[in-house]
Amino acid sequence: MKRSGLAVLAAALICLPLTAWAQAKIGFVNSDRVMREAVPAIAAQKRLEKEFEPRDRDLQTQAKHLQTLQEDFDRNAMTMSPQDRRSAEREINELNREYQRAQRGFREDLNARRNEELAAVLDRANKAIKEIAEKDGYDIIFQEAVYASTRIDITDKVIEALATGK
Repeated sequence: MKRSGLAVLAAALICLPLTAWAQAKIGFVNSDRVMREAVPAIAAQKRLEKEFEPRDRDLQTQAKHLQTLQEDFDRNAMTMSPQDRRSAEREINELNREYQRAQRGFREDLNARRNEELAAVLDRANKAIKEIAEKDGYDIIFQEAVYASTRIDITDKVIEALATGK
């Protein structure tokens, strides 16, 4: 008798959370899509491109110059004196080191600025998600999931809220 009573109690305790979940309003936001399609994210990407375009052009110019020097050296190395060959090799190596250093600095600066811009967009997106959750009565909104039904996907609402600045 005691065992059957415990089984009924256990079943009731197990079913209680299931009924609570059945009544919960759940939403899902695809953060990657927000970061690609939201107006603030697109504006941030354009700002980054405009800010780093001159340095990128300079790097491309350096790379072309270095490639030209290397091709000239390869073509003329056999006819150069040993001293001229060593001098040309040193110059190419030094320019290559400078180029590598500039490229590393460019990547580091770009990544730091990208992180700043994306953090600001993410902050705005999170505020928009909270506002939508409060306004529409969501109990929980997930931003990471293995699978989410389109029925609970509110990504479009978030992108729209970011576009209107709400």
